[in-house]
Amino acid sequence: MADIEPYESALDAIPGAHPYPRSSRYHDAEIGIHRQPDGTEVRYTKRRLLPPLQELQEEDDAQTHTVSAGERPDLLAQRYFGDPGQWWQIADANPVLDPRELTDEAGKEIDIPLAGGFPRGDRRV
Repeated sequence: MADIEPYESALDAIPGAHPYPRSSRYHDAEIGIHRQPDGTEVRYTKRRLLPPLQELQEEDDAQTHTVSAGERPDLLAQRYFGDPGQWWQIADANPVLDPRELTDEAGKEIDIPLAGGFPRGDRRV
C-alpha cells in the first residue's frame, strides 16, 4: 500500500487551502505561523472575534425564538439550519460566553440568525 501523505502536509501543497470545512466557525479565520528557535514552523488558528452585536441586530438578519424547557443549542441549530453543528451561529448572535446559557431558562428570548444572515466577511480575526 502506498504511503498516505498527512492531511496537514497535503494542505501545505495547495495555495490558499484551509484546514476547516466551510461549515466551521473557523473556516474564515486566519492561519498564523509561529517559528520556534530551532526554525520549526507551528501553524495555529488566530483568534476569531465577532463584530459588535448592535451591528448584527440592526441588519434585521435574525428572528426571535422563545426557549422551551429541554431545548439545547444543537437542537435549535438542527431545527433552524438543518445541522446541529451550526449551534455556534446562534451563540454568535447572542451575548453569551457559554452556549448552554442560550437555553438554560425556559421563556428566555434569543436571536436566531437567518440562514446566511450574518455575513462571514464582517467577522474580524
